[in-house]
Amino acid sequence: MNLIGPQIRTIRESKSLTQEDLAARCNMEGWDISRSTLAKIESQVRRITDEEAAIIARALGVKISKLYENVE
Repeated sequence: MNLIGPQIRTIRESKSLTQEDLAARCNMEGWDISRSTLAKIESQVRRITDEEAAIIARALGVKISKLYENVE
């Protein structure tokens, strides 16, 4: 399980991005990810590596520490 999936969803939604939008941004950062894989990450079904978390943070335009806020 991953701890940051719900926070990724919260940040993505706060920026009015769809899962497709974020997946496309991650692809532009060099990570070939599909919308369905992103959905699994957000719902904590799929684990996420440190490198993947860094890519998502860049794609969202936030510091990686932002992904770990509100993690319990």
